[in-house]
Amino acid sequence: MMKNIIEVHNLKYKYDNDAEEYILNDVTFHVKQGEWLSIVGHNGSGKSTTIRLIDGLLEAESGEIFILGDQLTPENVWEKRRHIGMVFQNPDNQFVGATVEDDVAFGLENQGLSRQEMKKRVEEALDLVGMLDFKKREPARLSGGQKQRVAIAGVVALRPAILILDEATSMLDPEGRRELIETVKGIRKDYDMTVISITHDLEEVAMSDRVLVMKKGEIESTSSPRELFSRNDLDQIGLDDPFSNQLKHSLSQNGYDLPENYLTESELEDKLWELL
Repeated sequence: MMKNIIEVHNLKYKYDNDAEEYILNDVTFHVKQGEWLSIVGHNGSGKSTTIRLIDGLLEAESGEIFILGDQLTPENVWEKRRHIGMVFQNPDNQFVGATVEDDVAFGLENQGLSRQEMKKRVEEALDLVGMLDFKKREPARLSGGQKQRVAIAGVVALRPAILILDEATSMLDPEGRRELIETVKGIRKDYDMTVISITHDLEEVAMSDRVLVMKKGEIESTSSPRELFSRNDLDQIGLDDPFSNQLKHSLSQNGYDLPENYLTESELEDKLWELL
C-alpha cells in the first residue's frame, strides 16, 4: 500500500482579511508516494495558491498540510521545503549561474557536500535531462526547452522527494513539451519521485496517474485522465478537447459506429481497422 506523501485538510486561504471571497475554500486532497498527480482548472481556480501553501511560500488561514507524515508549521517549513523541488513557468527567472553547470551546482552549495560529490551530482543530473554536452554553455544561449531541462536538473541534483511543475511546459513548443514530459517520466522512474504538475497540457495530464480538477477555489473532482477526457465539458475547466476526441466526433457524424468513451489515438486506430 502506497502511503500519502502529502495530505491537505480543509485548507482555506484569502489574499487579505477584508476580502469577501476565499481563493481556496475548504480544499482537501492527498498525494500518494510515487504517484504523478495533475492539477487542472481555469486560471484563478486556486491551483498555484495550493502549491504555494504546500511549499510554505504562503500561509493558510486555516486547515492543515502534512508533508512526509509531519504537519507543516512555521518552525519546520525550511526543513520540509528541502523535500520539494519546484520548476516554474518561465525558465529565465530561475537562472543564477554563468554556465549551465554553475547553475545546477548553485543549489548544492549549501548542502555541505564535497567538491567531488557536487561535481558528480551535477553531471548525473545534466546527463539525466540530456544536457551534459551543454555544461559549459551560457544559459542565455539555450532554447526554452533546454532551459527548462536545466532547471529540472538543478532541482533533481538536490534529490527532493517531491517534484512540482507549475505550468513548466506552458512556454515551450510542442517538441520541447514532449521532451520535458519524457524527461520527467524517466526521473520519476529512476528516483521514485512523486510528481505534481499544474498544467493545461493534455499530454502532461495523460501521463499522470490521477487528475484533480479545481474550480473557484474548490476541488471539483478527482479522476483518472481517461475518465477526465471522457467528459464533454473540458472547455469549462480550461482544457482543450483531445485530438482523438475531435477526430472521433467527426467520424461519428460521418456514420462510423464508434464507442462513447474516450479512446487514445492508437485505440481509435484499432477501432477503425475493425470497422473497415
